[in-house]
This record gives sequence, C-alpha cells and structure tokens, in this order.
Amino acid sequence: MRRQIKLGILLSRSGSYSLISEACRSGALAAIAQVNGDPALDLSFVPVERDPGGNIDAYAPLCEEILRDAGARHMVGCVTSWSRKEVIPTVEKYGGTLWYAVPYEGFEASDHVVYTHACPNQHLLPLLDWVMPAHGRRTYLTGSNYIWGWEMNRLARERIMAAGGEVMGERYLPIGSRDVGRMIEEVRFARPDFILNSLIGPSSYEFMAAYRAMGLEDAAFRPDRCPVLSCNVTECELPALGQAAEGLVAAGPYFRGAPGAGNFGSSHEAAAFSAVMELARLLAGREGSETWPLSQLLAGRGGIVDPETHHTVLPVVIARVEGGAFRTLKRWEAVAGDPYLTRSRSIPTPSLRVVS
Repeated sequence: MRRQIKLGILLSRSGSYSLISEACRSGALAAIAQVNGDPALDLSFVPVERDPGGNIDAYAPLCEEILRDAGARHMVGCVTSWSRKEVIPTVEKYGGTLWYAVPYEGFEASDHVVYTHACPNQHLLPLLDWVMPAHGRRTYLTGSNYIWGWEMNRLARERIMAAGGEVMGERYLPIGSRDVGRMIEEVRFARPDFILNSLIGPSSYEFMAAYRAMGLEDAAFRPDRCPVLSCNVTECELPALGQAAEGLVAAGPYFRGAPGAGNFGSSHEAAAFSAVMELARLLAGREGSETWPLSQLLAGRGGIVDPETHHTVLPVVIARVEGGAFRTLKRWEAVAGDPYLTRSRSIPTPSLRVVS
C-alpha cells in the first residue's frame, strides 16, 4: 500500500503577483503527478490547496487550516517575503515545513523553511559584479515597499559603494501601485549607468513600459546604454511585459532553453518542482517520516538541501531578453546558497536575524 501524504499548497491565484504564483503552482502540481505516477515510490501526495488571493491577512489563517485542520506537515507556498514571514510563526507552531520556491533577500534562518530558489549570493551579487565593469557604477534603485525591495536595495547600495560607485536615487511603491511617473522623472534627471528593478507585479510592468518609452525618446536610456536589472523577473512575466522586456538583464538559477537546464517554463516552476521531488526523496521508504522535524529528515540523507542553511546549490545565470526570450550572457554551474554572506566578505555582514 502506498502511503498517502498530504502536501499543502499556499499560493495566490489572483492579485499583484499571481503570474509568479501560477508558475510555482504549475511546478508543484507537475511534481506531485510525477511522484504519484512512480511505481517505485511507496508514497503519493494529496494536495491541499488554499488561495490567499494576494491578501496578506489571509496567509496565516490559511496556513493554519493546512497544518492544523487538514493535518499536512509540509507546504509549498508563498511568493512575497512579507507572506513568508507571516506564515513562519504558524509553521513553527505546528511543527511543519515551508518549501519556498521564490528568490529572496537572504538573512533569515528557521528550522522550518527550505529555500529551493536563489538568495543574494546566487542572484544580486553576481549580477552587480557583471554590470559594473560593463556599464559603470552609477545606479538608480527601485523597489516595492516591503522587505524584498528594502533589503535588495540595501545590499546593492553596499556593494556599489564598496566598489566606488554612487546611488543616484532610490524610490519605492506600494505593492500593486502603477504610479511610476516620479520614478521615471528622477531617472531622467539622474541619468544613471544602470537601474536595479526590485518592483514586483504591475508596478514592475508599468515601470518597464514607461522606461522603454523614455528610451525611444532619448538614446541614453536604451538597454545597451542604461540597462534595467532584475533578480525576480522570469519567463512567466514576459507576456505581461511585452516589448518593454527587451534588453532586460536578469539573474537566476534557470532560464528556459539553456543547455542542460530541463524543460520548465521558468525558474519559479523549476524550484517548486524541485521542492516536491526532493521532499518525496526524503520521505521515501521512511514510514512516518512526514511528521519528523526537518533536521531529522535531512540528517544523513544527502541531496540538494544543505542541512545547516536549508538552502540549495544552484547554477547562477545572467541572461538578457532578446526577441522575447532570455539569452545567457554568463553562467556559473554550482554556487552554494550563502544566506548570511559569510563567504562573501566584500559586503559588510549585518547582525544575524533569526526568524522565530
């Protein structure tokens, strides 16, 4: 008899970041189908889905439904760092594990979270180290007004200034806001060498469209002269961006079509798929292991998850949108997640912040 194990899926199918959520959901469900169809495994997953609808206040209660009422102990979910931090206390309370499949800003530790996407030493730092020699050290920083934007821009500022660069401006928008006019005017005035875009969803789409229009008027803002950089835009958002995506330079562990990269729609899909497959591998042949704490589950089992940091070793790829698709510019094959930048001494290491 195959063990039936409930697996939570907590992703918003509507709201500002629904395209990313749908990509994560697609990857998780594809992996569940593969696990359930594998006769060599002694388990199958039963998905327990909840949809917060992009409402931050719904995440913790729905997480509690998954863990307390449905009885799941593992959950794939959350897109924003805000939502992740909302559910961590509930996950810890019920002894569960959140498998987080979206890039994030680092500087977090919990015995109840596994990070299968990239942290700053796997996206932001390589991206900045690539752009500054090629384009210059004067930047403008944008971000959505929550922890992802704040922390990404803080790290970028430290890296750029340590390299002798300058931050020409920094501005944030509420999640979902399309009011990018002041940002665009500040960029026009500052004339930076590149822009770091840490906006999400419609804010990012509106900014990119307005920036492209400015580039058509003034060659100083064409992508070859002043590129826009991103650590969170993937293929799943290219349809929403349209022509505005042309020339965007992004960093991540996976871009569709890269040699040996598999056949996923985006890195979000790939990271969610990887999370479910790794969980199945850890649980296989271990009766009752779905209730074990994460430290016990990982002990002596090998695999892709570092038992100390709960991060994964990933490729680091820098790619540019050309003709509606990402083309690889630079690639590193295997970079271990370093959430506190203890191996990245060129950035001052802040005090550790442990989530509890």
